[in-house]
Amino acid sequence: MTIDAELLEILACPSDDHAPLREETRAGADVLVCTSCLTSYPIRDGIPVLLLDDATPGPNGNRVHAP
Repeated sequence: MTIDAELLEILACPSDDHAPLREETRAGADVLVCTSCLTSYPIRDGIPVLLLDDATPGPNGNRVHAP
């Protein structure tokens, strides 16, 4: 599944630096991966799920400050 290029252009990781995302396939599943913190977010039925509860943290964890 490919995310529309215009949508991918405006999406950003919800981390503090709001880095761009790139589309990848990992373990047979489509995901969006932060270009900075490497956290991955699932794509379900063609819809990106940018929720930290559903994310797989990158090697340094999610870089989002808790309230």
